[in-house]
Amino acid sequence: MDLIDNLSLGFGVALQPINLLYCFLGVFIGTLVGVLPGIGPVAAMSLLLPVTFTITPEAGIIMLAGIYYGSMYGGSTTAILVNIPGEAASVVTTLDGHQMARQGRAGPALGIAAIGSFIAGTLAIVGLMLIAPTLARFAVKFGPAEYFSLMVLGLSILTYLSHGSLLKALIMACFGLILGLVGLDSISAVARLTFDRMELVDGVGLVPIVMGLFGIAEILINLEQRLTREMFAERIKGLLPSRQDWAESAAPLARGSVLGFILGILPGGGAVIASFLSYALEKRVSKTPEKFGKGAIAGVAGPEAANNAAAGSGFIPLLTLGIPPNVVMALLLGAFIVHNVQPGPLLMVQNPNLFWGIVASMYIGNIMLLILNLPLIGLWVQVLKVPYRILFPLILLFCIIGVYSIANAVFDIYVMIAFGVLGYLMRKLGYELAPLVLAFVLGPLMENNLRKALILSDGSFSIFLERPISLACLILALVLLGSAVLPALRARRETIALETS
Repeated sequence: MDLIDNLSLGFGVALQPINLLYCFLGVFIGTLVGVLPGIGPVAAMSLLLPVTFTITPEAGIIMLAGIYYGSMYGGSTTAILVNIPGEAASVVTTLDGHQMARQGRAGPALGIAAIGSFIAGTLAIVGLMLIAPTLARFAVKFGPAEYFSLMVLGLSILTYLSHGSLLKALIMACFGLILGLVGLDSISAVARLTFDRMELVDGVGLVPIVMGLFGIAEILINLEQRLTREMFAERIKGLLPSRQDWAESAAPLARGSVLGFILGILPGGGAVIASFLSYALEKRVSKTPEKFGKGAIAGVAGPEAANNAAAGSGFIPLLTLGIPPNVVMALLLGAFIVHNVQPGPLLMVQNPNLFWGIVASMYIGNIMLLILNLPLIGLWVQVLKVPYRILFPLILLFCIIGVYSIANAVFDIYVMIAFGVLGYLMRKLGYELAPLVLAFVLGPLMENNLRKALILSDGSFSIFLERPISLACLILALVLLGSAVLPALRARRETIALETS
């Protein structure tokens, strides 16, 4: 009965006209971001984060969440029609989706992608609704030691699953932690790493950093690439899959949903890894693996279900533990903090309207996405024709306006440009950006919990070893980081990285 009452409360919030409007705006912009190559949900959410400062927390979070899971839908359109993934999680969809388009079956490919995304997204919301309250009740028992160790484990998993060198991922995580220390000490109020610059007393802003790393850097990367667009099936017919298509897609949809849901909860997992592992799983269990890469509809259904399920389940650790599992959730954490709301075990008690409003809005958003994606395919095809020489300058302009509007400070624009150049150089040199951003967001939280734990133990580090949950998290983190030394573990990590690159 509590669940029904909570859902009624949530739909009462989500169905308010202002929240419905921002939900629609979120999923529409998310779909558009997914369709247009070279932008991505992180850059779009960074760009629109300042917009949420002037509206209610419910409307702001609902819009940003809609952009995230909406981009999972839109990315498949570009992948199937143009063979260019709109965002990273749709890379694997190009393998079979575009081949189906070349064979004149773009309609069923787009149809199964949209319907599968809807099914998986809805199942993920049900899982969120059922698991989150239980996990929140359990998390209330966590103390500073458990939270610190859990965050250490989260960063360790993220660096372990990063592509390329583990050492480079660790360097980026450490750099992010140092950036998080800039500003006033939260306990002693002593200025740290400010270099006598008043602009740094409040720390480095999350929005300028993320806009630079994922917006400006993405533009610079794309400018040196020659992106050719070979459009297939501009007049798309037969969007509803046939019985045979459903027969081949049902099991991949179910497996992708479960796999994506589990991986979305894990720090560093997320939609990208879920889609790649789903494709690998489907190819492994298929009776006709030779069809994969040549237009197998299972190669579209499984990964699309996985990335949408992962997008939904990623909200679980953020809302129940206050710990973002990926960069997108780190941005959402920033939005919560801006509105003076602390996500975590007490969110459902202190802000039930916000928590259940977000859950209910995701149901509504998924329905909106299903309605948007199938009838508006023709519109998205026209959007794909926008020349990059027009698109990229507009993105740059919006980035500058968005960053400046936060505090009306030119310094923030300089920060964004600096991190844009840094992000470009880091990507060219093979450094992952995700560990930096997540460590930057978690750094202050880790420091506060570390110091609180040491205060409780009179300065003894044994508190982290005496508590079972804390000890288990630290041991697992040590094992993961030991993969850089132990040959067997290193080989396993490189296999995972190869499968997801």
